[in-house]
Amino acid sequence: MHDKIYGRSYRYKRYCKKILKEREKLMKKIITISREFGSGGRELARRLSEELTIAYYDREIITEIAKQTELSESYVQQIVETDSVISFPIHVARSFYVLPDPLEEQNREIFAAQHRIIKEMAEKSDCVIVGRCSDFILKEYRPFRIFVYADMESKIQRCKERTSETDLSDSALKKEILKIDKNRAWYYKFYTRQIWGDRLNYDLCINTGGKDIKKIAVSISKFL
Repeated sequence: MHDKIYGRSYRYKRYCKKILKEREKLMKKIITISREFGSGGRELARRLSEELTIAYYDREIITEIAKQTELSESYVQQIVETDSVISFPIHVARSFYVLPDPLEEQNREIFAAQHRIIKEMAEKSDCVIVGRCSDFILKEYRPFRIFVYADMESKIQRCKERTSETDLSDSALKKEILKIDKNRAWYYKFYTRQIWGDRLNYDLCINTGGKDIKKIAVSISKFL
């Protein structure tokens, strides 16, 4: 009899701890920002974190992945932001036999590290996280998901303002922007099986074309 009561008490305590943990996740202020290249999404994320006085994570994710996998940051950056070929998404659990491929194993290790690191960052404190499928990885936290986009003319102009050293023509810049966004869309679809930029996958979609990023950040911070 005593054992039964103890067992029920133990299970109840475990249940309560689980509920409290889930509640803590939902109470966190987690903001994820996906963005088209040249739309100013990174600047918006940084300014928003400043307005809300919460942590900001972007390239820090790449740095941490490099540390944990003992690979160079440039290589990690290439893997997570280009259309590298991997057999299957890491969130799909399957049991089957495949021939060992060192490169594929390495790539899979990078994706697994990214998944783990983004969750660890969200666990630490309220934060703004840029890209890398963080909206999907942190779905159990119910983050406020933002997608930032702009017209091509505005994106080209912002790219020119961001780096005065570029000697690319407008047509060359457009080609590069389309290439980067294509890679981002591929990466997002491969990892999440969802459409990158589809308004149904976000809580707020913002057109930054011809607009002041700082003012947008202030407005969003007041809304949140």
